[in-house]
Amino acid sequence: MNDQQLLRYSRHILLDEIGIEGQQAMLQGRALVIGAGGLGSPASLYLASAGIGQLTIVDHDSVDLTNLQRQIAHTTERVGQPKAESARATLNAINPECQVDALVERVDDARLAALVAQHDVVLDCTDNFKTRHAVNRACVAHRVPLVSGAVIRFDGQVSVFDTRTEGPCYSCLFPQDQPFEDVACSTMGVFAPLVGVVGAMQAAEALKLVMGIGESLSGRLLLLDGLRMEWNSISITRNEACPVCGTQHQ
Repeated sequence: MNDQQLLRYSRHILLDEIGIEGQQAMLQGRALVIGAGGLGSPASLYLASAGIGQLTIVDHDSVDLTNLQRQIAHTTERVGQPKAESARATLNAINPECQVDALVERVDDARLAALVAQHDVVLDCTDNFKTRHAVNRACVAHRVPLVSGAVIRFDGQVSVFDTRTEGPCYSCLFPQDQPFEDVACSTMGVFAPLVGVVGAMQAAEALKLVMGIGESLSGRLLLLDGLRMEWNSISITRNEACPVCGTQHQ
């Protein structure tokens, strides 16, 4: 690290658990963020400001006026612009040293597999089960840890799915062959600060994984009741019969 980097990241370096080595690991880390909306905005802001070396943001959608209530990576002037490119502009302004790749595309399984294989950690910041399961399958196949978050109304959840350590995958918790009804913010609403809380936690878990410090949320699902501001932790285990990560499918 040069003098400017030592100064920029000095508050991390002061932490015994991070220090020079941990910050260097972040500078060399590669994170993939799927979705540049309510969760992807705060998650990517903290990843970039903390010093992640390479950040790839994938989102096919454009900025809408209704997004601005909670999607803090975007501005009024960028309404109509692709979200991935808008987020890149914001991140470049915060930390020009972070290499941000903006992909304006709807990724299929093959594209996801290629992208996941190029990164050290994946953050699922999407809002539909089909994409979440596709991301999960790619992460399991390439043994890349997945940090998953979700928020609707006043409820949030966050967890880490890391099959490198025999932990469960997303499909163990929400089986991909089980019907789920996607609930959209446009019909149910979402309390803006909660996406900031969960998105920031996703960034924290991702950075811990990149540095190899602390204990991740693998095997635990945190549930947030935003009206009461209460957290609940649920233990989750690998389903040996899981069609994605179960032993007979490996």
